[in-house]
Amino acid sequence: MRLWHWLNAVQQGQRGYLMPWSPVFFGIGVAMYFALPVEPGRMAYGLAGAAALLAAFLGRWRRETLGPLATAVLLVALGLCTAGLRTAQVAGPVLGFRYYGPIEGRIVVVDRSASDRLRLTLDRVVLADTDPDRVPRRVRVSLHGDQPFLTPEPGARVALTGHLSPPEGPGEPGGFDFQRHAWFLSIGAVGYTRNPALLLEPRPERVLPLLHLRMRLSRAIQERITGEPGAFAAAVMTGDRSGISTETLETLRRTNIAHLLAISGLHMGLLIGFVFLCLRSCLSLIPPLALRIPTKKIAAVGALAAGAFYLAVAGGNVATERAFIQVAVMFTAVLLDRRAVTLRSVAIAALIVLAHRPDSLLGPGFQMSFAATTALVAVFTGMSRVERLRAWPAWARWLLGLVLSSGVAGLATAPFAAAHFNMLASYGLAANLLTVPVMGSLVVPAAVVAMLLWPLGLEVLAFRVMEAGLVWILAVAERISGMEGAVRTIKMPPAEVLPLLTLGALVVILWQGRGRWTGLAPAALALLLWSGGERPSLLISPSGRLVGMMTEEGRALSRARGDGFVAGLWLENDGDGADQAGGFARPAWGADGAGQAVEIGGLSLWHGVGRRAARDLARACAVHDWVITSERSESGLGGVTDFGLGVRSGAAMADRSREGAACVMIGPDILSQTGAIALAAGENGLRVVTARALQGRRPWVPTSR
Repeated sequence: MRLWHWLNAVQQGQRGYLMPWSPVFFGIGVAMYFALPVEPGRMAYGLAGAAALLAAFLGRWRRETLGPLATAVLLVALGLCTAGLRTAQVAGPVLGFRYYGPIEGRIVVVDRSASDRLRLTLDRVVLADTDPDRVPRRVRVSLHGDQPFLTPEPGARVALTGHLSPPEGPGEPGGFDFQRHAWFLSIGAVGYTRNPALLLEPRPERVLPLLHLRMRLSRAIQERITGEPGAFAAAVMTGDRSGISTETLETLRRTNIAHLLAISGLHMGLLIGFVFLCLRSCLSLIPPLALRIPTKKIAAVGALAAGAFYLAVAGGNVATERAFIQVAVMFTAVLLDRRAVTLRSVAIAALIVLAHRPDSLLGPGFQMSFAATTALVAVFTGMSRVERLRAWPAWARWLLGLVLSSGVAGLATAPFAAAHFNMLASYGLAANLLTVPVMGSLVVPAAVVAMLLWPLGLEVLAFRVMEAGLVWILAVAERISGMEGAVRTIKMPPAEVLPLLTLGALVVILWQGRGRWTGLAPAALALLLWSGGERPSLLISPSGRLVGMMTEEGRALSRARGDGFVAGLWLENDGDGADQAGGFARPAWGADGAGQAVEIGGLSLWHGVGRRAARDLARACAVHDWVITSERSESGLGGVTDFGLGVRSGAAMADRSREGAACVMIGPDILSQTGAIALAAGENGLRVVTARALQGRRPWVPTSR
């Protein structure tokens, strides 16, 4: 009973400050959904709905004592159910086999792949000899080689001959799940073509008009500003990043200013803020209007309209939607005569984003955006209560705000950037201080002026100013990224690190009173787990074409080429700056017949790829405990055990080679069921974890291939 009274006293002490916790509990429900090992059934959703109804009843019956707790339970249940509903809404066919042949479809997205190839996302897809019910709603195809017959334009229908396959799973257990990512983009197949794509029919009238306008604006901008600055300008103004080279993207990431390229809260805030300032200033210059109408609210409406147009033209992706919602909530507060910049407005924006796209919770965009916004609002709200600062000169307050905003935002987003991208920009603060003011005071205003002058044919004047600012930003990025020690590589944290770190930070920011400092405990625990976390001793790629063994010098790779994307992913997650060739050069593997061999945990492991390896499997199996290959045997192996992991993992795999079988073979049949495999050597032998076991039985995870 005393505990109940104490809990009641604690929650009463937080009265008036509980609303910012709403998206936290809603997000917990979303996270619970994605953490489940199996897809919830009707009974699970029924229990969640019953819990929500019971919480609503108890909260209304005992509002003072049970209200906050009941609301928290209600929000968790709603978050879980909303995530399940979103999963069902985007459900569509996923290609269940490898396809080669003609592909027809309508272009809906044009961008670039990680290999800097032009990439098309197609809908209304037609595949030869394939049941229409099995054809994915969308496919994504990279264009290799020359493409002389195609000018990519949204709405145009194209035909090509290419390869398609289902979206690949994580490159390692617990890694980024592209299958889940593709599911929520309604992409059911990915692939490439080396043949020229053909234009079947141009964009029909009244089809995808906003996407068409977006690409026309992008091309027009790049005609007026050439080179990388023009591609940068097109990305900032229209969201079209297809003209940006991977080299420029990497340079911006290495200096922590890649956020200037994405249409995020910074761009949306600067644009709407500039329009708001211009409209209010113009209206204030007309005395009859300034004295009779609420110019502030009129300017807010005009700024919101400009932001909505920007959102529509920029493509309406997750990052842009999130940015618009955040600034729209703030300007709505202006219309309602409320404070615009508060933790409540941030909470409302987070709730709207999560209700619309629950899956965005797992992405770095949502996490970094709201981490930066929450930290900035909390810090500047605290600064507004400091009387001494009001006596400072205006220029000093501006300079302090600039340094603090860059520093606080960088510090708040650093853990998430390190966890997702495995790097920390050592000079990121300096790069932001040198570029963000130019972006806000020169580039964005010049872009707005250019759009206003365009009908008069005078837009080139504004574009010259914009180009000067972008040249400066790119020069700063290139100079700083080339400095020694510009980037520090960080190993991938254990799965529980980011949730613990986020919880601790939220307690420190949102809790009222001295109890907020208890949030330092989970944050400290998260950092301790991160620093002490160990990477897998051995990794096997989903295709079986690459194996990586951890050594004192770093991960030693079994091949210098092949599965390059997975190799880069492993090395990045290890916090290793080497490339695949460097990983292959590390001493660990020894040539053995048609493959490579290594010792791990007292067992001998052999890896082979190619036709020679397929012919050498029987010999390798007679000599080694484990055989890993991407090939199927060309001869009978008699006694070889295909260890059927299915979707489970277990340490028993390490002992199968001693049960009378010739060896344990991990080949295409096994890998199609397990995905990537990780092995950790310990005192009790080898502990085996598969990607499929961590993914669970979810709609986006194929049962077999």
